[in-house]
This record gives sequence, C-alpha cells and structure tokens, in this order.
Amino acid sequence: MLYDITMPITMQMQVYKNKEDKKPLIKKVATFETNGFQESEITMNLHTGTHIDYPLHMIKGGNTSSSEALDKLITDVKVFDVSYLTDYIDLNTVKKLGIQKHDFILFKTKNSHSEHFLQDFTYLNHEAAKYLKDLGINGVGIDGLGIERSQNNHPTHQALLDEGIIIIEGLRLKEVKQGIYKMICLPLLIPNVDATPARIVLLDK
Repeated sequence: MLYDITMPITMQMQVYKNKEDKKPLIKKVATFETNGFQESEITMNLHTGTHIDYPLHMIKGGNTSSSEALDKLITDVKVFDVSYLTDYIDLNTVKKLGIQKHDFILFKTKNSHSEHFLQDFTYLNHEAAKYLKDLGINGVGIDGLGIERSQNNHPTHQALLDEGIIIIEGLRLKEVKQGIYKMICLPLLIPNVDATPARIVLLDK
C-alpha cells in the first residue's frame, strides 16, 4: 500500500504559528478569457508544509540543499507512534524505541490528527535530539511544522544539523501505523537554499 504523507499546499493550509505572512499565495496570471490559456504562480516560504531543513537554516555558513544526496531520501524508515505524548518527545521515550545507528526515523504524534496549527505541538527536545545524534541516525522526520518549539538558540536543530542529520518537518502520518516502510522523498531541485518543499510517500515493506 502507498501512503502519501505530504501536506497539501493551499492558501488556507496550516502554517507555523498561524502567521499570515507564511501562508502561500497562489494566483492566476493568465486566463483563457484574456490570454487564451491559463497559468498560475505561487509565492511561498520554502519552510512551508512538508519540507526538508538544511544546516544553513540554523548554522551560519552551513551546508545547503546543494549538498543533498537522494539515496539518503529513498530508504527504509521506522515510524514510531508517540501520539500519547502531550508535550514533547523526551530522552526516556527515544531510549525505549530500540533506535539503531543509521536508522531514519519518523515520529507520529498528536500533530497528525489536526489540520490546524497547534500552538502546543509535540516536538523533539534537546536531550532526545543529542541522544539521536550520538547514536548516529541518518535522519528524523516529524509531523509538526517544527522539530522544536520556542527553544532558545534552537538546540534541537543545532544538534541534528551540525551532524548532518536530515530533518523533515510537516509530515502527515494520521493513516500510517507504527512500523517499517520504504520512503520515497523527492525534494524540489532548488540549489543553495536552507529548505526545500518535498513530496513524500511511504510504501509497505
């Protein structure tokens, strides 16, 4: 079975902290009535919806999308359902999950069950992120629009991105059960930027 875990991009979609200036603008720039054909354009932040963060997002002079290797984004992933957590994913939780070196993990939380931005969205705290960094995972994804929430100096991002660990934010995992899947993640080919929107699907193993 195939699961599309991508957030649709619309002008009404949820955006980080409900900031109006982060909502995409989609408009027609040519119509059949005026031009004999139709064309549309979109203006949006690269951190909109389902997207990948690159080190430059939080680390001055860090690597950009140009350092990306697609083979790391077409891979087996482990989905962990931690939707029972109400605040954040902590160290004790991740230690119990049996995560191993080189794993690519996706966290399913309460965030997937809401189509509206949750001010108290579940995030990955710094201690858990440091543990995953030290473990040597390849990547981590979460169904919130941020992998951390209002943490001074962004320590979760810093710990992961400094080690080159891939971060995916804005997943939609409501229909996905805990387990192992094949992930196909194809980010837009936009060189030298700090984030790229991506279309992501999971396939049953």
